[in-house]
Amino acid sequence: MSMERGSFAARHDFDALPLNPDVDVRCAQFSEIAALSEMAHRLVPGVQIGAVELARYLAFDPQSILTFTRKGNLLGGMAFLFLNDCGHDALMLDDICLTAPETRYLASSNDDVAAIYIWAIATTGRGIAGLGKAAAHLRQTRFRGADCYAQPSTAAGREIMRATGFAPISSFQPDLWCYERPWHRQPMRMPGAIIQARSYADARH
Repeated sequence: MSMERGSFAARHDFDALPLNPDVDVRCAQFSEIAALSEMAHRLVPGVQIGAVELARYLAFDPQSILTFTRKGNLLGGMAFLFLNDCGHDALMLDDICLTAPETRYLASSNDDVAAIYIWAIATTGRGIAGLGKAAAHLRQTRFRGADCYAQPSTAAGREIMRATGFAPISSFQPDLWCYERPWHRQPMRMPGAIIQARSYADARH
Protein backbone atom coordinates (compact mmCIF):
# COMPACT_ATOMS: atom_id res chain seq x y z
CA MET A 1 0.00 0.00 0.00
CA SER A 2 1.04 3.59 -0.26
CA MET A 3 -0.68 6.80 0.77
CA GLU A 4 -4.16 8.11 0.95
CA ARG A 5 -6.84 10.44 -0.10
CA GLY A 6 -8.01 13.57 1.67
CA SER A 7 -7.12 17.20 2.29
CA PHE A 8 -4.50 18.55 4.68
CA ALA A 9 -4.12 22.32 4.54
CA ALA A 10 -2.29 23.02 7.83
CA ARG A 11 1.47 22.59 7.89
CA HIS A 12 3.05 20.99 10.95
CA ASP A 13 6.07 18.84 11.57
CA PHE A 14 4.79 15.24 11.82
CA ASP A 15 5.94 14.93 15.43
CA ALA A 16 4.29 18.25 16.32
CA LEU A 17 0.83 17.50 14.92
CA PRO A 18 -1.96 18.35 17.39
CA LEU A 19 -3.80 15.61 19.24
CA ASN A 20 -7.38 16.05 18.10
CA PRO A 21 -9.74 15.01 20.93
CA ASP A 22 -12.59 14.20 18.51
CA VAL A 23 -10.78 11.30 16.81
CA ASP A 24 -9.79 8.18 18.72
CA VAL A 25 -6.72 6.30 17.51
CA ARG A 26 -5.86 2.83 18.78
CA CYS A 27 -4.40 -0.47 17.65
CA ALA A 28 -6.72 -2.32 15.29
CA GLN A 29 -8.71 -5.38 16.29
CA PHE A 30 -9.12 -8.42 14.06
CA SER A 31 -12.84 -7.72 13.79
CA GLU A 32 -12.02 -4.45 12.01
CA ILE A 33 -9.65 -5.85 9.41
CA ALA A 34 -12.26 -6.57 6.73
CA ALA A 35 -13.62 -3.00 6.89
CA LEU A 36 -10.12 -1.53 6.86
CA SER A 37 -9.14 -3.67 3.88
CA GLU A 38 -12.23 -2.57 1.95
CA MET A 39 -11.51 1.07 2.74
CA ALA A 40 -7.89 0.73 1.64
CA HIS A 41 -8.91 -0.85 -1.68
CA ARG A 42 -11.40 1.95 -2.25
CA LEU A 43 -9.15 4.88 -1.32
CA VAL A 44 -5.54 3.88 -1.99
CA PRO A 45 -4.46 3.32 -5.62
CA GLY A 46 -2.70 0.02 -6.32
CA VAL A 47 -3.60 -1.80 -3.10
CA GLN A 48 -3.32 -5.56 -3.61
CA ILE A 49 -3.25 -7.06 -0.14
CA GLY A 50 -6.51 -8.54 1.14
CA ALA A 51 -8.05 -8.92 4.58
CA VAL A 52 -6.48 -12.35 5.20
CA GLU A 53 -2.95 -11.10 4.51
CA LEU A 54 -3.56 -7.91 6.47
CA ALA A 55 -4.67 -9.97 9.47
CA ARG A 56 -1.44 -11.98 9.21
CA TYR A 57 0.65 -8.81 9.56
CA LEU A 58 -1.51 -7.65 12.47
CA ALA A 59 -0.88 -11.00 14.18
CA PHE A 60 2.87 -10.59 13.61
CA ASP A 61 2.84 -7.10 15.14
CA PRO A 62 -0.36 -5.87 16.86
CA GLN A 63 1.00 -2.31 16.87
CA SER A 64 1.38 -2.14 13.09
CA ILE A 65 -2.21 -1.17 12.22
CA LEU A 66 -4.16 1.70 13.79
CA THR A 67 -7.82 2.58 13.50
CA PHE A 68 -9.26 6.10 13.48
CA THR A 69 -12.77 6.35 14.93
CA ARG A 70 -15.17 9.08 16.02
CA LYS A 71 -18.04 8.35 18.37
CA GLY A 72 -17.64 4.67 17.59
CA ASN A 73 -17.74 5.12 13.81
CA LEU A 74 -14.76 3.87 11.80
CA LEU A 75 -13.18 6.74 9.85
CA GLY A 76 -10.15 4.91 8.53
CA GLY A 77 -6.82 3.46 9.47
CA MET A 78 -3.07 3.60 9.11
CA ALA A 79 -0.66 0.71 8.60
CA PHE A 80 3.09 0.51 9.12
CA LEU A 81 5.96 -1.78 8.35
CA PHE A 82 8.37 -1.70 11.28
CA LEU A 83 11.60 -2.62 9.53
CA ASN A 84 14.72 -4.17 11.06
CA ASP A 85 18.21 -3.29 9.81
CA CYS A 86 17.94 -5.73 6.89
CA GLY A 87 14.53 -4.35 6.00
CA HIS A 88 15.81 -0.79 6.09
CA ASP A 89 18.64 -1.71 3.71
CA ALA A 90 16.22 -3.59 1.45
CA LEU A 91 13.90 -0.58 1.33
CA MET A 92 16.69 1.75 0.25
CA LEU A 93 17.97 -0.73 -2.34
CA ASP A 94 14.50 -1.57 -3.73
CA ASP A 95 15.01 -5.20 -2.67
CA ILE A 96 11.76 -5.53 -0.70
CA CYS A 97 8.33 -6.32 -2.13
CA LEU A 98 6.25 -3.61 -0.49
CA THR A 99 2.94 -5.11 -1.61
CA ALA A 100 3.72 -8.37 0.22
CA PRO A 101 6.82 -7.89 2.39
CA GLU A 102 8.57 -10.90 3.84
CA THR A 103 8.44 -10.98 7.63
CA ARG A 104 12.22 -11.51 7.78
CA TYR A 105 12.51 -7.79 7.01
CA LEU A 106 10.22 -6.82 9.89
CA ALA A 107 11.38 -6.10 13.42
CA SER A 108 10.09 -8.53 16.00
CA SER A 109 8.95 -7.32 19.40
CA ASN A 110 12.49 -7.99 20.66
CA ASP A 111 14.23 -6.09 17.86
CA ASP A 112 15.04 -2.43 17.56
CA VAL A 113 12.97 -0.78 14.83
CA ALA A 114 15.46 0.61 12.30
CA ALA A 115 12.94 2.34 10.02
CA ILE A 116 9.19 2.91 9.86
CA TYR A 117 7.55 2.55 6.48
CA ILE A 118 4.08 4.08 6.31
CA TRP A 119 2.35 1.34 4.37
CA ALA A 120 -0.99 3.06 3.99
CA ILE A 121 -3.26 5.78 5.26
CA ALA A 122 -6.86 5.23 4.23
CA THR A 123 -9.27 7.71 5.73
CA THR A 124 -11.92 10.21 4.81
CA GLY A 125 -13.27 13.45 6.24
CA ARG A 126 -12.32 14.09 9.84
CA GLY A 127 -10.25 10.93 10.00
CA ILE A 128 -7.19 12.83 8.80
CA ALA A 129 -7.18 14.62 12.17
CA GLY A 130 -6.09 11.30 13.70
CA LEU A 131 -2.58 11.73 12.29
CA GLY A 132 -1.47 13.59 15.43
CA LYS A 133 -2.30 10.62 17.65
CA ALA A 134 -0.74 8.25 15.11
CA ALA A 135 2.47 10.27 15.34
CA ALA A 136 2.26 10.02 19.14
CA HIS A 137 1.99 6.22 18.75
CA LEU A 138 5.32 6.32 16.91
CA ARG A 139 6.98 8.26 19.75
CA GLN A 140 6.93 5.20 21.98
CA THR A 141 10.38 4.03 23.06
CA ARG A 142 10.31 1.13 20.60
CA PHE A 143 9.84 3.42 17.58
CA ARG A 144 11.30 6.81 18.34
CA GLY A 145 14.80 5.95 17.12
CA ALA A 146 13.48 5.22 13.61
CA ASP A 147 12.92 7.72 10.81
CA CYS A 148 9.73 7.40 8.75
CA TYR A 149 9.44 6.59 5.04
CA ALA A 150 6.55 6.57 2.57
CA GLN A 151 5.71 6.49 -1.13
CA PRO A 152 2.73 8.79 -1.76
CA SER A 153 0.59 7.49 -4.59
CA THR A 154 -1.77 10.45 -5.02
CA ALA A 155 -1.58 14.24 -5.18
CA ALA A 156 -3.28 14.36 -1.78
CA GLY A 157 -0.65 12.01 -0.39
CA ARG A 158 2.14 14.27 -1.60
CA GLU A 159 0.35 17.25 -0.09
CA ILE A 160 0.29 15.54 3.29
CA MET A 161 3.93 14.51 2.97
CA ARG A 162 5.05 18.07 2.30
CA ALA A 163 2.78 19.47 5.00
CA THR A 164 4.23 17.18 7.68
CA GLY A 165 7.95 17.51 6.97
CA PHE A 166 8.58 14.59 4.60
CA ALA A 167 10.83 15.15 1.58
CA PRO A 168 11.92 13.00 -1.40
CA ILE A 169 15.29 11.33 -0.94
CA SER A 170 17.80 9.64 -3.22
CA SER A 171 17.48 5.86 -3.15
CA PHE A 172 17.09 2.90 -5.49
CA GLN A 173 13.48 2.69 -4.24
CA PRO A 174 11.49 4.94 -6.61
CA ASP A 175 9.73 8.03 -5.23
CA LEU A 176 10.75 7.36 -1.64
CA TRP A 177 10.08 10.15 0.87
CA CYS A 178 11.65 10.41 4.31
CA TYR A 179 10.75 12.19 7.53
CA GLU A 180 13.77 12.61 9.79
CA ARG A 181 12.80 12.61 13.46
CA PRO A 182 13.51 16.01 15.03
CA TRP A 183 15.89 14.57 17.63
CA HIS A 184 18.05 13.15 14.82
CA ARG A 185 18.55 16.49 13.12
CA GLN A 186 21.80 18.37 13.38
CA PRO A 187 21.63 21.96 14.65
CA MET A 188 21.91 24.55 11.92
CA ARG A 189 25.19 26.45 11.90
CA MET A 190 25.25 30.09 10.86
CA PRO A 191 28.18 32.58 10.76
CA GLY A 192 28.85 33.91 14.23
CA ALA A 193 26.17 31.86 15.94
CA ILE A 194 24.85 28.39 16.46
CA ILE A 195 21.10 28.11 16.08
CA GLN A 196 19.81 25.09 17.92
CA ALA A 197 17.03 23.09 16.32
CA ARG A 198 13.75 23.16 18.27
CA SER A 199 13.69 20.64 21.08
CA TYR A 200 11.17 17.85 20.82
CA ALA A 201 12.22 16.08 23.99
CA ASP A 202 8.82 16.71 25.53
CA ALA A 203 7.11 15.19 22.48
CA ARG A 204 8.79 11.86 23.02
CA HIS A 205 7.17 11.18 26.39
